[in-house]
Amino acid sequence: MLLQPLPSPFLPTPALSFFGAYLLGSVSFALLLTRIRGINLRKVGSGNLGATNAGRALGRGGAILVYLLDALKGFLPVWILLNLSVWEVQNGDSSTGPWKCASWAGFGAWCGHVWPIYHQFKGGKGVATLSGAFLALQPLAVLISGIALLVAAKLTRFMSIGSLAFGLALPVSLPLLSSEARLGGEQETVLFFGLVAGGLTFWTHRSNITRLLKGEENSMGKQS
Repeated sequence: MLLQPLPSPFLPTPALSFFGAYLLGSVSFALLLTRIRGINLRKVGSGNLGATNAGRALGRGGAILVYLLDALKGFLPVWILLNLSVWEVQNGDSSTGPWKCASWAGFGAWCGHVWPIYHQFKGGKGVATLSGAFLALQPLAVLISGIALLVAAKLTRFMSIGSLAFGLALPVSLPLLSSEARLGGEQETVLFFGLVAGGLTFWTHRSNITRLLKGEENSMGKQS
């Protein structure tokens, strides 16, 4: 069901969507939950503020909870923007619209998770938040990319390889599903977000890639 219309002066814009979602994305649930347990996550494993590293301190259940909360950071702002009933193309100007603003919100949430303003711009690697954003934008792409992640991680025993498989499968699957997405003229923004975020997934995992090449990466179930 659509949300109640906002007054026209408060029509969302891509910039407002990005920065609002960035502030939400900057909240680190991994850090908050480990602090409740009296654990400094920065001193655990890689020090990364993501679900995988949180799992080293909180166990599998904690890792799953952090992943779901991080995914929610990406899903919530995107879903809200897509469901606002305020959208109208005025005077033929389609420079702003639900899919465009929602895509920028998803990117903002991802940037907030990776470079959180509240935590010295040192956060997680963004796979959970990215999956949450695209769960609202294009669920089938998340399903395909999620299967790629699980298969790659299962076969190699490296979660980092699974994450890289996700980052590769997402931008590849989006153009194939574009006819199903029904995004209209704003389709290009969604595809661009997927391409950029998928590529940046490799950048955020650059230390993992280095360790993989050196044979120093920890496999699943092994503490670092």
